[in-house]
Amino acid sequence: MNLSNHKPITGFLREDGRKGIRNLVLVVYLVECAHHVARKVTSRFEDEPVHLIGFSGCYPNGYADKMMNALCTHPNVGAVLLVSLGCESFNRNRLYEQIASSGRPVRLIGIQNAGGTENSVQEGISFIASALETIKEVPRVPFSVEELIVGIVSGGSDATSGITANPASGLAFDMLNAAGSTTIFENTSEMIGLENLLGKRARHPELISELQDAVAKAARYHAIMGHGSFAPGNAEGGLTTLEEKSMGAYCKSGTAPIRGLIKPGDLTTMPGLYLMDIVPDGEPRFGFPNPNDISEMNELIASGAHCVLFTTGRGSVAGSAVSPVIKICANPETFARMEEDMDVNAGKILTNEASPQEVAQEIFDKILYVAAGGKSCSEQLGHQEFSLGYKSFEPIGPSCLPY
Repeated sequence: MNLSNHKPITGFLREDGRKGIRNLVLVVYLVECAHHVARKVTSRFEDEPVHLIGFSGCYPNGYADKMMNALCTHPNVGAVLLVSLGCESFNRNRLYEQIASSGRPVRLIGIQNAGGTENSVQEGISFIASALETIKEVPRVPFSVEELIVGIVSGGSDATSGITANPASGLAFDMLNAAGSTTIFENTSEMIGLENLLGKRARHPELISELQDAVAKAARYHAIMGHGSFAPGNAEGGLTTLEEKSMGAYCKSGTAPIRGLIKPGDLTTMPGLYLMDIVPDGEPRFGFPNPNDISEMNELIASGAHCVLFTTGRGSVAGSAVSPVIKICANPETFARMEEDMDVNAGKILTNEASPQEVAQEIFDKILYVAAGGKSCSEQLGHQEFSLGYKSFEPIGPSCLPY
């Protein structure tokens, strides 16, 4: 692994000491009733780094609150506009205070108090214009590979995913871990049956049962819901069983010891490989019908991921509103059809044009290219997908933490 051939990375230094690889302004709606106003404000800055996210629910939820606080203070975010209707239950004032205390420019607009749609839109536009100028002054400082946090998801999987993109990404994860980076894989719903393998990779004995319990929870949850993490598109793409999908998905974690178990919005405390438990705790209350690729990306980002790897066989065009998404295509036929959406063609392994290690190096190089400011395909195409629903989580215990 040679880092000397890569462009030096500089990060945007935030007041809390964290560094981002992007410098965005977020426009955030705090209830669906405020979505239209927030979207109108964002649309006035189509060619600027102004991205739209939000929580559509009116009823409060601890998970959504934690996620929104984490995303609005993510190191890739430089300033935030909060758009509230004014009567929703989301704790807008606390969110405003947390963003302000992080040193970021922030404005809270209440549509009801502002006098309606047009007044709110104009107030929002004025703030964004000012914020874009302000964040230009954020200092740029050296950013090392050791400071990089990378997440990984898989979506639109097919029969090629587990033999090309996922194992190659796992090798890239091993390279990142060897370089001192932090890596996060997720979706315990796709680890069912692999509990013992996960346990053997636990970095300390107390973590073994935590990893295994997280997978057991996923199995119980999906038994109650009546299905697992297996979509019709997976079957159409040649996957035959959940076990086959799970084994392929597991490969993308690489071979490094697992340092800890986290839940969405938890921040890692030291470098290494972490498993994220995305399955809600307790009995189903709000509905979690199937793992959602976009929500999963958001959850990784809320835990600090500067960028996210997305492996896909069938093809996905989804990006993110906060962190760059790097698409790794498993199927050479899919890559040929959707090349403009795909950053890396892992299908070359299948056609004997490249080895898994060579594709892993390409993935690693692409991560550093994006971290240094290069745009991923989803960024070039303007993808800024976002999804945030209801979930419920209990805090992680001390056995989940690394030491």
